[in-house]
Amino acid sequence: MKKRDFLKSTGAIALGAMLPSSLWAMVKGKKLRTAHIGVNNMGYADLASISSHPNVEVVALCDVDKNALAKALGDHPKAKIYSDYRVMMKELSKDIDAVIVSTPDHTHAPASMLAMEMDKPVYCQKPLTHHVKEARAMNKLAKDKNLVTQMGIQVHSFYDYKLATVLIQAGIIGKVHTVRAWSPKNWGYDDPVPTGSDPIPTNLDWNLWLGTSAERPYKEGVYHPGNWRKLMDYGCGTLGDMGVHIFDTPYNALALDVPKTIKNVCRETNGFGYPEHNEVTYEFPETPYTTDKLTWIWTDGSGAPAAHKDLELPNGEELPGQGAMFIGEKGRLLLPHFMQLPKHIIDGEYVDLDMSLVKESDNIGLPTVSYEAEGNKHYHEFVDACLGNAESSAPFSYASRLTETILLGVIAGRFPNKTLHWDSEKAKFAEKEANKFLDAPYREF
Repeated sequence: MKKRDFLKSTGAIALGAMLPSSLWAMVKGKKLRTAHIGVNNMGYADLASISSHPNVEVVALCDVDKNALAKALGDHPKAKIYSDYRVMMKELSKDIDAVIVSTPDHTHAPASMLAMEMDKPVYCQKPLTHHVKEARAMNKLAKDKNLVTQMGIQVHSFYDYKLATVLIQAGIIGKVHTVRAWSPKNWGYDDPVPTGSDPIPTNLDWNLWLGTSAERPYKEGVYHPGNWRKLMDYGCGTLGDMGVHIFDTPYNALALDVPKTIKNVCRETNGFGYPEHNEVTYEFPETPYTTDKLTWIWTDGSGAPAAHKDLELPNGEELPGQGAMFIGEKGRLLLPHFMQLPKHIIDGEYVDLDMSLVKESDNIGLPTVSYEAEGNKHYHEFVDACLGNAESSAPFSYASRLTETILLGVIAGRFPNKTLHWDSEKAKFAEKEANKFLDAPYREF
């Protein structure tokens, strides 16, 4: 099914909406009535965080796994339950004020676009989409309809990351010429492509799990519930998982757009799973906070990152397990991931952070105490924005550009050791063979 046809098929549903649902909430003074698409694993955590807001009423739950649905229903027994988000949105179009999308990556855009066509604000987990063209389409639709949106990068709202952004933009290390970011997580798959099929569990609707992606036989332990991140048809690898979180603060702090070139040093593609080790090098155009060219090196997989002088810490300390290092004209700033203060390094020694660079107007809040205590901030910000009491800090206008950057690195993994050149204005690679991976046809299901 073509994406254009998919969106047209939702148009009749959208006609029933008289006002954007965020306006219904404000005009009528109601609680924000939420529908949740995907309530397993991270979806269950998203449900708990959104529903912890005192002005939220959970009215609908949707999941293709009956076991996940039953667990979520136990917490919200008054909610209506569905296995197909399209049916839910059609039947409850007048009863839903906002939609939370927490599915595997390949369903982010189809579900979110349907909700936005019906004028619903959307909170969508990261990465925003599975394909570059989807990210641009979601950004355009959100803008055209003036909808409240938020991508699920929870630590974006935490003190440590806001502090690092303020310090970098205040020039604590001068203009930045290099960023190195890393995660030793392995959402890759270097094993042989599985063959044959296994019986589909009775609790799982496999057709709905596949959704718009290509039809494929079910194999136990390969796709659902957790390994889909490793696979090209459904996830975006380690870069699309931890990379979004770890890229977020440097990307925001340096006011970056999308890169000009991308190169991924990795194994040859097998067309099925992502490489278990990646070293992705981006080159970005100049911004007010960078030198005339910014180089960004991302590494993932077991043992990442490799030793490099840019990453040497004072007193022979070990690097944090995950994080980013800003390298500037006047020193370095280490930002561990996560819930640790940034560290300022000059000439191989730690120096105190210059907190005089932080102004009251920066509004960065107080130091993060714990994820349990403050993990709901990002979610509550979205709810408050829907109710007209706040602004979301990771709207699709921002999230789409960050996601596009991430996805360009993912595509580069299909062309190992080759530099790809990206034309942002035309939304095309100079290397024509790479352009077919900017999108994929939607299957009828």
